[in-house]
Amino acid sequence: MNNDHNHKTVIEVRRLTKSFKGHKVLDGIDLEVRKGETLVIIGRSGCGKSVLLKHIIGLLWPDEGDVAVEGHLLSRLKNSELYRMRLRFGMLFQNSALFDSMTVAENVGLALMEHTRKSDGEMAEIVAHKLELVGMQGTERMMPADLSGGMKKRVSLARAIAFDPAYILFDEPTTGLDPITADAINDLIVELGDRLAVTSIAVTHDMKSAYKIADRIVMLHEGKIISSGTPEEIQNSDDPIIHQFINGLAEGPLRAI
Repeated sequence: MNNDHNHKTVIEVRRLTKSFKGHKVLDGIDLEVRKGETLVIIGRSGCGKSVLLKHIIGLLWPDEGDVAVEGHLLSRLKNSELYRMRLRFGMLFQNSALFDSMTVAENVGLALMEHTRKSDGEMAEIVAHKLELVGMQGTERMMPADLSGGMKKRVSLARAIAFDPAYILFDEPTTGLDPITADAINDLIVELGDRLAVTSIAVTHDMKSAYKIADRIVMLHEGKIISSGTPEEIQNSDDPIIHQFINGLAEGPLRAI
């Protein structure tokens, strides 16, 4: 499948700058995301990774620069066009809490209910299929309170793919999960990427997750992208900032190990 068609740029971020209260969080970011790849953005907490994701779907607007999705500049889209564009994205945000008062099926089918005119039967069929894809078949009638952290994450993922998105955005997909559950979620992300042929962007500071799911990793540091490469290239980087981050070394002077 490695023909040129699959390497075309589908999302392009150009000279993106964003400040909050005088503090520059993103400082002239340039980034291209290629069709079908899983791009992972790493960096310290608070370095702007989630802010960058939110610009990509037009939830935040840049002070300078622009974002283009499939060649369309978000800043030039009418509200109705932006809304339609957002439906092409599935999102798994860190706090993508499920609605406690709704069953699993209602949570997963929410977008279908709001944006399509499918019959109850058709919706039930789609929901069942998406739950099966994430290993949660037969849980339609359960309530979020009955689910473990890992199960909630799977249901959130089923909800993210309910609308057959072209793109999935993951914000810290393994945060708050124990290592075994986190690993299962990583496997699921890889498997869904292959089965659904989606383009994915994930932000994380979990390097184990980054190495496992990424085709390409970029590192964000002080508002700029300081490196881009395959997991292997990042792992073997001799850049001290990257080295310190991926090896989880304390900030400040390197400790003797």
